[in-house]
Amino acid sequence: MTATRLLLLLCCLASLTACGGGRRGSSEPELLKRRYRNGESISYRLKGVNKSLARTYTYQARADGVVKKDAAGVYSEEFRWSQLRVDNVSVPLSSASANFTQTLSLDPDYVMGPAALEGVQRELLAPILDLMTFYADQWLAIKRGAFRRQGDHVYVKHGTPNSWADGTRLLLAEDAIDFQLHLTSVDELTKNAVVRVRHVPPSKSKVRLNADWMREPVVGRVQNNWVQVTKNADGKYSAAVGMETFEVELRIGLRDGRIKSAKMDNPVTVRERLCSDDALTDCEEPVEYRTRRQLELTAL
Repeated sequence: MTATRLLLLLCCLASLTACGGGRRGSSEPELLKRRYRNGESISYRLKGVNKSLARTYTYQARADGVVKKDAAGVYSEEFRWSQLRVDNVSVPLSSASANFTQTLSLDPDYVMGPAALEGVQRELLAPILDLMTFYADQWLAIKRGAFRRQGDHVYVKHGTPNSWADGTRLLLAEDAIDFQLHLTSVDELTKNAVVRVRHVPPSKSKVRLNADWMREPVVGRVQNNWVQVTKNADGKYSAAVGMETFEVELRIGLRDGRIKSAKMDNPVTVRERLCSDDALTDCEEPVEYRTRRQLELTAL
């Protein structure tokens, strides 16, 4: 997920309207509330595997954070990154990367935005954005205030396309998702809860599918919710459509609301064609493939 896509998603989260399942009006306590202590320390190990048509890319990195409280009483967590490895090879951090501070929060009053990534080396961008994605999902679960007992669930309609096109080489790049959140487990013995967050295609996709062939579902009868069109150096166009989903599992400590561990599976089933015209009608035969991004977050 690029910084632009994540920014657009985060900007929408606070205004989303929930549909069904939760008990927002209940007097029962909110199970997932983050109970911050000013000055507490947090550390995570994040591992990622990205499989594309061309290659498989792996990384791992460590994030160490401290909780801070601002003048308005809103809490946040400030992280520094270290121990970066890419394809099992240690990668030294540049001065800008070593001094970079990432601010995240599970306080429902905190407005989360993208980090200022100027100067941060390319290899560290994936860990930064992936950690932010986990926090955004858990922040949404807390913000909805719907989870008080096992089985509570909520459907959050979003559907509006998120774009990461740059207008020059990447001419069209959009996806559209809704959210399904489900409190699947509450273990009073271990004091842990499990929340599953699914980023799913909306019932009616609004991504721009400009050619007839792009509107044909790649998977079953599900409308395509992902599209990307790139202008190549030879003047031709690589046009791809597909179905994208995210499956996120968050294990939350009930005593303090911390994320204790998390997993993500992000597959995209793709149909791609090489086209000679910008209308994407004069195209070669399609190639179908699947990309997959898998993440694992562990508290240290």
